[in-house]
Amino acid sequence: MNANLDRSSNVNHLHDAKANSSTLPSVTVIGLGSMGSKLAGTFLHSGYATTVWNRTPEKAAELVGLGASGATEIADAIAASPLLIICVLDYDAARHILEPMKEKLSGKVVVNLTTGTPEEARTMGTWMRNHGAEYLDGGIMAVPSLIATPHAVILYSGSKTAYDNYKQVLDSLGTSHYLGSDPALAPLNDLALLSGMYGMFGGFIHAVALVGTEGVKALDFTTTLLMPFLQAMMSTMPEMAKQIDSGDYSAKDASLAMQAAHDTIGEVSRVQGVSPETFTPIFELMKRRVEDGHGGDDFASVIELIRKRPSS
Repeated sequence: MNANLDRSSNVNHLHDAKANSSTLPSVTVIGLGSMGSKLAGTFLHSGYATTVWNRTPEKAAELVGLGASGATEIADAIAASPLLIICVLDYDAARHILEPMKEKLSGKVVVNLTTGTPEEARTMGTWMRNHGAEYLDGGIMAVPSLIATPHAVILYSGSKTAYDNYKQVLDSLGTSHYLGSDPALAPLNDLALLSGMYGMFGGFIHAVALVGTEGVKALDFTTTLLMPFLQAMMSTMPEMAKQIDSGDYSAKDASLAMQAAHDTIGEVSRVQGVSPETFTPIFELMKRRVEDGHGGDDFASVIELIRKRPSS
């Protein structure tokens, strides 16, 4: 499609949406990096009157051209909408922006989509409540290009009232999941999901490095063998989760003693000239669990070496 026609069509859509936006809540987006800009553009496209603010005002130019209101002062951005979405580098940056405006936050709903730690989220939630704001913390499980697609998942925790009141607005960004009233839950689950992702990526790069020593193309191996195998293995995760919840790790198929009998993967990796450092940590945990007398357990029991049980 011709780029000019495509842009014209988008502007027309926004014009039509704005004509019907009088019944929709307005929203302010604070922070216009790649993710913040995508969030603001999505709100605009969905028909919400959108105000944008960034430390560097030039970053708002394209969104203003599409119909957003560009605020040059943060106080004006906060005053413009009952719903404030902040997406900046870190919590320190968020506090630096909002601290001078604390008296203006009363009655606002603040949704913080900045990446941080559970403790930072709890602290921010308390600070917001102390200044009269309803607070939601969030974790975006997507890259900017996936926002507003079925593949975008966004986690929320904090004020249930705020979530219920603005769920329709938040749903325009992707699939929303409310995890509970503790603001720490969204960043905790966000980081847990990312840890699973990086563990998978670590196994992926080791696997393709290993077959690559014999000239096997990474793409061929990945699409033909690795992805189908991993998908089959992923189907076992709910059963492992049940074992973890119940504490009954009795092996049903392959025991830890069998799996950790020999460091075959490590040995072959070294022979082939591939570093086993992405694999070695998990193998060492399996071996320790066997040495501790749990060789008859399934793999899931390895969690007992690393986890902290929640206090009852």
